[in-house]
Amino acid sequence: MSCVSPEPISLDFSVAICTYNGAQRLPAVLNCLRRQIQVDDLAWEVIVIDNNSTDDTAQGVEAFRENWPETVALRYAVERQQGLGFARHRAVALAQSPWVGFLDDDNLPSLDWVAQAYQFGQAHPQAGAYGSRLRGVFEVEPPPNFERIAPYLALTDRGSQPLLYRPSQKILPPGAGLVVRRQAWAEQVPTVQVLTGRLGKSLVGGEDLEAVLYIQQAGWEVWYNPAMQVDHLIPKSRLERTYLIRLLQAVGLSRYRTRMLSFPAWTGPLVMPLYALNDLRKIVRQLLKYGGATFTDTVAASELSLYCYSLVSPLYFWRQGLQQRLASRKYPGG
Repeated sequence: MSCVSPEPISLDFSVAICTYNGAQRLPAVLNCLRRQIQVDDLAWEVIVIDNNSTDDTAQGVEAFRENWPETVALRYAVERQQGLGFARHRAVALAQSPWVGFLDDDNLPSLDWVAQAYQFGQAHPQAGAYGSRLRGVFEVEPPPNFERIAPYLALTDRGSQPLLYRPSQKILPPGAGLVVRRQAWAEQVPTVQVLTGRLGKSLVGGEDLEAVLYIQQAGWEVWYNPAMQVDHLIPKSRLERTYLIRLLQAVGLSRYRTRMLSFPAWTGPLVMPLYALNDLRKIVRQLLKYGGATFTDTVAASELSLYCYSLVSPLYFWRQGLQQRLASRKYPGG
């Protein structure tokens, strides 16, 4: 499925930081990685994938080389195709180890994150991917009842014990702090995914979930590993009402694709009406439970946005597909 041609395996672990205009955020992440403990016996590397930044990201990475540990490679590459999915594919292609740990440029890993990530992979030979325990560090106080929508901002705390994500649960870890088996990614995740991320006029996110679904559907195990702890920095802008509503709108629109990946293609006409009825039930329940607050309360309004856009997600994908087919037609004199 994938066109990724990874580098030969010569290391134990790779950390990939995909960034866009992250010159101000990257130093904190790199500082955490520079100070990692319990890694004396590991051969590992850090790869910064610059996704067309227009700031001083390249210069910032170069400046870190002056005081960077000689035993750990610090690599820098540019991915010209805009989008997080493309940047992560580039990271997997460049990685020189069996495991690739993804950190965003606003993720601060614990000082033993690399060691814990490597050890978990060694202990779970059937794991194709596993996620971190992600704690939010907020610039301002989140809105009331924020915990109801926290997972949609890649904040995940499922307890202190490892947890296997079973396909029937329809729950998977976010891309922030995710570790993937390079073999599973290279063999199963298409280079060009259906969900491209919120770029340009596209409103649809979910590229992380789509990639992990490909891995899980191929029979690999997907886990939650609480020993891999990451602080996720959440700025004020991501807690504003407009951003949260739009974020959950994007999640809702992606639902048709992520839902259908869990079923054979021929079952679509059978399962989609059931999903539509369930979305309608959630919308009615939301309105009955919160009344007028459904539209004034930030969290309740965000949840309503999720349910409504989940309901119209099949129509959105159908419309997008129709537009693409019409645009590809060649008309005489056109």
